Amino acid sequence: MSDVTPELPWTEEAVKGDAVGKKEIITWLQEHASFKFLADNKLKGALKNIAKVKSKDDCVKYYLQLCESKDFRKEGELDESAKAAAADKDAVAAVTESAANLDIATETPKFKKAVLKKGNKLNYPRKGDTVKVYYKGSLVNGTVFDTNIHPQRRGKIQPLAFKVGKGLVIRGWDEALLTMSLGEKAQITIEPEWAYGKRGLEGKIPPNATLIFEVELMAIE
Repeated sequence: MSDVTPELPWTEEAVKGDAVGKKEIITWLQEHASFKFLADNKLKGALKNIAKVKSKDDCVKYYLQLCESKDFRKEGELDESAKAAAADKDAVAAVTESAANLDIATETPKFKKAVLKKGNKLNYPRKGDTVKVYYKGSLVNGTVFDTNIHPQRRGKIQPLAFKVGKGLVIRGWDEALLTMSLGEKAQITIEPEWAYGKRGLEGKIPPNATLIFEVELMAIE
């Protein structure tokens, strides 16, 4: 975080509209608001827990308040829990780039990754970055339900581009891609809870299906 005011993602009219969900607003607030602002408005903690007790109107109100007060997080700012963790040698590994993440409940990953080709191990996507990928999705029986990998036409087909970590794809993709470095190719096996769950995807993916993806990270922007 820098001391520069971050770019505001929504106008007042847009943030009040149906296109912006309260989880998106809470996530942005947790990434950019000062820890005092988050504590004063009870916005610290796991996203799913906050979303249960905060209405969309509440989230809009906090967003507009922050835009007006400009009480954004300053570079190097840590909350009290992050300071305590940093002082404890057994907890140092838990300190991340954003101290707010220390308040988010850990969850057992519901995917497994097998590296097929190593990346550069230098450039990793961060939440909000645009990634470009080639992919192939299969059921456990080998049935391919979606792909943009066509060896004969690879130079003509553009890789899929989207902002990672923003809920625009299934969670298994969001989480797994954050562990991949530029150029890496991996097989990612995703459990139903982080894929399409009990509903599946009509005509393509049955309910409670484990999915196997072959994903190659081509670019990070």
